[in-house]
Amino acid sequence: MLIVPRLGSGIPLVGRVEQLRGLRAALARAERNEARAVLLAGDAGVGKTRLLAELAEHATATGALVLTGRCLDLRDGGLPYLPFAEALTPLAAVEAVRARPALGRLLPQLGAVFTADADQLSGTASERDGLPGVRTQHDLGQLQLFDAVLGLLAELSETQPVVLVLEDLHWADGSTRGLLSFLVSRLRAQRLLIVASYREEDVHRRHPLRALLADLVRVASVERMDLPPFGEDEARAFVEALAEGKLAPATVADVIERSEGNPFFVEELLASVAECGDGRAGAELPAGLAEVLLARLERLGPDTQRVLRVASVADGGVGHALLTDVAGLDETRLDEALREAVQHHVLVVERTHYAFRHALLKEAVHGDLLPGERTRLHAAYAARLLTQPGGRGRDALLAHHSLESNDLPTALAASLRAATEAEKLGAPDAALGHTEKALSIWDAVPPGERPEGVDELKLLHHAAYFAGASGEPERAVAYARSATQALDDTVPAERAATIWRRLAESQMAMDSTWDESVASIGRAWELVEHLPASRTRAWVLGTRARIMRGLHRSAESLESARQAVADARASDTLGAEADGLITLGILAEFEGDRETARERLREARRKAQQAGSVNVELRALYFLALSYDDEADLPAALRAYTECVDAAAANGLVWSGYGIEARARRLYLRYLTGDWPAWEAGKRPHLGVSSSAASRAIASWVYIALARGDFAEVDRLLTGLRPLWRSDAAIAVAAGAIAVELACWRRDWAEAVRRTEETLGWLEEYDDVMRLATLRITAHAIAGRAGQAEEARLRGAGDAAAEAVRAGEALRERVEHAARVGKPRSGTLGPEGRAWLARARAEASRLGGTPDPELWKTAVAEFGYGARYEQAVCRWRYAEALLAADDAEAAAAELADVHELATKLGARPLAEAVRELAGRAKVALPGVATVKRDVVDPLTDRERAVLERVAQGRTNRQVGAELFISEKTVSVHLSRAMAKLGASRRAEAVAIAYDRGLLTR
Repeated sequence: MLIVPRLGSGIPLVGRVEQLRGLRAALARAERNEARAVLLAGDAGVGKTRLLAELAEHATATGALVLTGRCLDLRDGGLPYLPFAEALTPLAAVEAVRARPALGRLLPQLGAVFTADADQLSGTASERDGLPGVRTQHDLGQLQLFDAVLGLLAELSETQPVVLVLEDLHWADGSTRGLLSFLVSRLRAQRLLIVASYREEDVHRRHPLRALLADLVRVASVERMDLPPFGEDEARAFVEALAEGKLAPATVADVIERSEGNPFFVEELLASVAECGDGRAGAELPAGLAEVLLARLERLGPDTQRVLRVASVADGGVGHALLTDVAGLDETRLDEALREAVQHHVLVVERTHYAFRHALLKEAVHGDLLPGERTRLHAAYAARLLTQPGGRGRDALLAHHSLESNDLPTALAASLRAATEAEKLGAPDAALGHTEKALSIWDAVPPGERPEGVDELKLLHHAAYFAGASGEPERAVAYARSATQALDDTVPAERAATIWRRLAESQMAMDSTWDESVASIGRAWELVEHLPASRTRAWVLGTRARIMRGLHRSAESLESARQAVADARASDTLGAEADGLITLGILAEFEGDRETARERLREARRKAQQAGSVNVELRALYFLALSYDDEADLPAALRAYTECVDAAAANGLVWSGYGIEARARRLYLRYLTGDWPAWEAGKRPHLGVSSSAASRAIASWVYIALARGDFAEVDRLLTGLRPLWRSDAAIAVAAGAIAVELACWRRDWAEAVRRTEETLGWLEEYDDVMRLATLRITAHAIAGRAGQAEEARLRGAGDAAAEAVRAGEALRERVEHAARVGKPRSGTLGPEGRAWLARARAEASRLGGTPDPELWKTAVAEFGYGARYEQAVCRWRYAEALLAADDAEAAAAELADVHELATKLGARPLAEAVRELAGRAKVALPGVATVKRDVVDPLTDRERAVLERVAQGRTNRQVGAELFISEKTVSVHLSRAMAKLGASRRAEAVAIAYDRGLLTR
């Protein structure tokens, strides 16, 4: 069962940086005797109370007195001054309160203490019954009360700043509004901050608070602050903070989309997921949330509620004319109903249409419709659409309303037309949705009422294609397999071959099903092998050529590709010809004829463009980019990958196979070249993209996150990637390499060893070509063993050091073996492979404790093909080797250059490592202050940073939060520092560090 904690139960504040900064700034001004007021506006559930709680915690921590009062929704009048009474109640025993009898009107629980004074102020019973002078007496009493509240707050603020928080001002009674206005108008030099929150959507045109707000914002000391819903990144972070346990990416995306960034809605939607118990988002709105949303609408008039029910059935905004036709109201009544809905912030005007202010409000209204009412309204919308000429999106709407009103024949035909329209618009995900809708009702529509030229086999075939193009390879395989199972002897051979080819294409998209594609394409080839040249035969041959190449059966691949081109030319099928040319180009490059390969790829691209075969064009662009990539011509590769990414985006194929691969490789090359982007929220997968497809791009991003030192983010991403290793070997390679490197940066050598064994053991399942990817992993693994040996030597554990050296030497031998047998597509060890081989050899020289400068110099040179960050890491190690060889001058130059680059890139771990090495070697770095010490400092920069915060009384969790590392990592650094200092306790380590001058007080 997924557990979703409530707000305020320890969940850290997400986002709201700007608003919290503004509130703290207002408090700071109040502390300087500049009294301020802030009016905090936001929708219900947007997080006003949570933000004010954060302010209160901060204010209390800085020594301020925080007084909080809340207005209540009491429709029959409400209690005068309720929030002020609540705020001041904790002060009832304070002398400053007791010295002001007028406050008895706010604090009746004090009983007899204020009885006489209260009677004087409010008048006797006879006076309250209407005798002359009652109004004057009342006004005088109110003024005395107002003065008493102001005087109390001013007196309290003389000894400490005061923060008065008034929540839910939209429910405030007239007396409360009057007292607030009085206080705000008299803000001068008090150390006082007043913060009042209210719901923006509840303050309609005739709301009594509206006029007060208009007056208050004119006061110089008053600031109005809006609290908007979360953006996508903030909403995602909030979901992850709330959910205990892993949520499926589709569930997260669904919650974010439906909640529109409202934290309360996020919480309720996640609660519904928890109740389902299967980690999926429920289609129905949670009952509790629906009740909250509908409660506001019950106050509106009957006509307004009728219009809202009608509008809830519309898909998107609804025009005035459509409402007129469906709602059944005359113009006057409709106008009044719409005006009330707009004034109460239920509907908003969008040019010529009306739309619900929040999608979940619409869901709540629609969910509250009676079954018959829902059917009639959808039927009315469908009938009106049938009278209108076809336009963009019209068939999608018609399909939706026809399906909801049980007109299945109309819904089926409209769904098929909508799928065709979506495909032409470059929206395969939408086309898939419409096709799936058609499949779901196919059997329910009588054969005589189905559209001509379409059968279930065709729908399954299209669904498989659309699923693959939308980044859902698993569903593509499922639909394609269903299509083959629907084949019988009545299906012509060529059509059956096309169905089997589609299954093979779908299976090729994932490593977990790739082997199955051999049998599928074999079945397709059996069906057309003895037929004359045709379009179908050309495509089957082209796909067969690709699969044979993947099996390293080059001769068969070459023969199939050549025959595919010949058949395509004979049948005038440009797309299939281009597909065959791409395979011929790849085979030519494998043989070392790079120029011929690129010319064929460029020709294939031109022919694919002429044919309108976008997927084939993407394949040509991808392999052209990969050709430059293999040669380490990074600028040319980046340009080609970018062309592929742009072409995919322009045709709605961002999450197709080559769209994903091109974006992943481009991101990796940006990592190599030091052109590190920020995490692009817009590139996250849309709802429905499979986790395996989305994770391919994320796997490349992890390299950058690690280099920047975002270790917590890397931990999170690696956890999410682990279940997907079998779906894509590239994910396993990236995740495994990063996990080992992360452990090395953390100096967690045992974890580095564990991760190495896990990853290399898993990659044993792959052939020698994939084994070449182990070069990087093994290089880091050797570094881990070298670190393990060094640490053992420092402890005097000779046996452990020797064991680490033996294990490292075994890894070095494995690297040499991989270099001999593992070849990339071009048949030679490319620049990147040579660089990692040199890095592994150089790391191996550290096993004995004396790194070889020449080996590290070679590694630096090999990474000179453009891999700026990896080269910088090697230069750091090269400097370390130079220092060991007593060449301090050369080492200082290397360290200065590397530190400058690491700082520019934001590579925090590397920059810290350089500063640590420079500090130990007494090397001055430009722009970095040097701390002179008369003693040898055994602590690393990170260990010292941890120890400094421990000395200040921080807990491990607090230290981790400040240094952006995990609590476990803090414990590791602290343990190492204690071991180096010979301490058995934290306090003892701090004392020793002070005594030895390693820490300054």
